[in-house]
Amino acid sequence: MNQKNVPLVGKTSKLAVQSAYGLHLTLDGYGCDSTRLGDVATVFRVLDKLPSVIGMKKITTPYVIPYDGDKKPEDWGVSGFVMIAESHISIHTYPEKGYLTADVYSCNHFDSDKAIAFLSSAFGIKEVERNEVIRGRKFPK
Repeated sequence: MNQKNVPLVGKTSKLAVQSAYGLHLTLDGYGCDSTRLGDVATVFRVLDKLPSVIGMKKITTPYVIPYDGDKKPEDWGVSGFVMIAESHISIHTYPEKGYLTADVYSCNHFDSDKAIAFLSSAFGIKEVERNEVIRGRKFPK
């Protein structure tokens, strides 16, 4: 897996995240396995398992739906979302383009490298573009 962008925060950011509201990872995956991207069951399984992989508590069953692309049929894919006690995780796939987006947002620190490795393995991601934002730096404690 090839990663673009040096993360703004990472494993060493635990203290910075603990003093703020939380961490928001956005991931763009390129060169993904189109079959996995187009499979509702795969997206469901990923959203069902990822919270425990990163130490979060799932509070809803994942909600996953296929999308036909409407006026742009080449943009068909699968979208899904799961609420976690700490916030949420979402995934949107584009099988024809071998592309996905994922957001992992939490009010607790999590290992973003572990989340990326899990998503990369699940979808066969060849290249990752990652962004990490520390949210709520002035959040009242």
